[in-house]
Amino acid sequence: MPLFFFHIRSHDRLIRDPDGTDLPDLKAAHDEAERAARELLANLLRDGKVLDGQVFEISNAAGDVLEHLPLRQVLRLPP
Repeated sequence: MPLFFFHIRSHDRLIRDPDGTDLPDLKAAHDEAERAARELLANLLRDGKVLDGQVFEISNAAGDVLEHLPLRQVLRLPP
């Protein structure tokens, strides 16, 4: 099973995922990033912090960035 890493980028700061997660494919990694993004956003809101451009960078074991998932993308806002 491929190993995916979920690094968090906030402007020019990168918080690396040191362990990664074994998942079957990129779709599963994307779904996991969405779940984690909701959790992180809930914690930021609860702590009164600003939601300001944080992005999950999903990468493979070789370090290639496969997808960018802005945390705001998982918010469901009314039209």
